Amino acid sequence: MHNFFKNIFSLVSSTMLLMVFLANFISENINAKEIPVCATCQFKNIQAAINSANTGDIIVVKSGIYFENKIQINKTISLIGENNPVIDAQEKDEGITISANNVKVSGFVIKNTANGSINDFAGIRVFKANHVEVSNNTLRNTFFGIVFQDSKNGEIINNKIIGENLNQTKSGNGIQLWQCRNIAIKNNYVTKHRDGIYFEFSRFCHVENNLSEENFRYGLHFMFSDNDWYYHNVFKNNGTGAAVMYSKHISMLYNDFENNWGDASYALLLKDISDGIIIGNHFTKNTIGVLLDGSNRINVTRNLFENNGWAVKLMANCMNDTFYKNNFIANTFDVSTNGTLYYSYFKNNYWDKYEGYDLNKDHLGDVPYRPVSLYSIIVEQIPQAMMLLRSFTVDVMDKAERIIPSLIPDLLKDEEPKMQKNKI
Repeated sequence: MHNFFKNIFSLVSSTMLLMVFLANFISENINAKEIPVCATCQFKNIQAAINSANTGDIIVVKSGIYFENKIQINKTISLIGENNPVIDAQEKDEGITISANNVKVSGFVIKNTANGSINDFAGIRVFKANHVEVSNNTLRNTFFGIVFQDSKNGEIINNKIIGENLNQTKSGNGIQLWQCRNIAIKNNYVTKHRDGIYFEFSRFCHVENNLSEENFRYGLHFMFSDNDWYYHNVFKNNGTGAAVMYSKHISMLYNDFENNWGDASYALLLKDISDGIIIGNHFTKNTIGVLLDGSNRINVTRNLFENNGWAVKLMANCMNDTFYKNNFIANTFDVSTNGTLYYSYFKNNYWDKYEGYDLNKDHLGDVPYRPVSLYSIIVEQIPQAMMLLRSFTVDVMDKAERIIPSLIPDLLKDEEPKMQKNKI
């Protein structure tokens, strides 16, 4: 009987709390008002409208050009642009700074922030604010585009962030997270910035359906950021497609890495990371597809490596990485390395250079395939040897090494190579 009344009391208490919440919510929305901003409105200035607003109000900015900078949003409101109004910071300061929870900024063109080596001036900055949505904006000629700092549970959606500086030293990052948690970055276009998307000390964030291209350094770059995932993104024509450094539990799924060319360019650079997965990605026409350096327990499965200079560079300081059911097609070098002892594992990959046979018709090669060629080892030690590429001498040297291996790592091999391409 005691438990019965205890349960009844708990149910009544929960119901009362819900009713109080709903009453407050309805009251706030009833009292909320829409405040227009335009040349003929009561408020002609965005900041003045924000200063007069109450919690829950919606400020609607009509089409036009507003010469304002460092607009401060320090209360829970929505700032909505109608027909793409322009906020021109005139290279004096930032565009918008948000320091309140539950804010939405959507529908603006923000341009011409200040540029400096000491302050990271941003088009839109979110500082110590949670549940903030930044969506459907266009940022042009901003030093940094959208910056979230010390923030949680935010969204950066459907923005276009276009840098106009032609010098890396005068360009910041398109989207930047610093010490954030649970931020969603979706459906954005970022170009001509230093890094397209940059994370640092940010966890449980996800990057989805973005196009990051023609950025000076990295399309995506994150450091000291664990338990993040990115999928269905395109990184092309960047200095490097993506760089993941000093992090763990990173998921990299179904992304396209295209045309990331240069003397020190990679589609994907993994530096000192562990326990990650790389599944279903396309690495096409890059100088280096994936470089693994000090990276352990990485699962590389069902990826396409096609028309790259080097498909995979696997450094000797990597351990327990698995390459399973990938396709290696038309790469100059499938796998390259800088050591002789390896503790990584290759199985059931398709190699277009494999010349073995399948007598028992199980669709697996009957003899192992060693993807590291003697020539790739020589090039690793003597880069000038690249001038011998596709020469008769190199072909003879590689075939002789495969018959009687002496220099290529004996343990680095695919024991059961696939005879047909894997489904990616």
